Amino acid sequence: MRNDWQPGSALVLGGARSGKSSFAEGLAQKSGRRKIYLATSEVLDAEMRERVDYHRARRGAEWKLVEEPLDLASILTEHASEETCILVDCLTLWLTNLMMAEREIEVEVEALSAALTELPAKASIIFVSNEVGQGIVPMEKMARDFRDHAGRLHQRLAAELPHVWFITAGLPQKLK
Repeated sequence: MRNDWQPGSALVLGGARSGKSSFAEGLAQKSGRRKIYLATSEVLDAEMRERVDYHRARRGAEWKLVEEPLDLASILTEHASEETCILVDCLTLWLTNLMMAEREIEVEVEALSAALTELPAKASIIFVSNEVGQGIVPMEKMARDFRDHAGRLHQRLAAELPHVWFITAGLPQKLK
């Protein structure tokens, strides 16, 4: 991990199993702040329960867990402070949840962006998200819509946040 990161807000992108969550957890540890893990996933089956349990055990008891599949902006507003580092894992699950709930994606992204501008000046939020736009164009409309929503969200956050990393095979590349 590069040593030039100071607590602030960041976007950590990468493919599935690229090491992005572990890298983001390392950033949160390095912040020296009280750590909050904001989980956007919903446990709907045994396989997902195993994944959640694995991540929880890896993080340890020093992390406070907040689970919120839809209302990300309000939860960030409620928990962000200059004493905390919030790790949001992950934005692509959040987008999936919004789509399945038939929420207006653009409205939700705008609310998230607005919330970020109103957080304490030294708030530290680390967003983890899957980069899904580097593969083939999906055949199904919903899959194409998802890819498009994720791409636009990533571009917006990358423009707004001071730090952006891309993780490949566990190797971080600082983009910004």
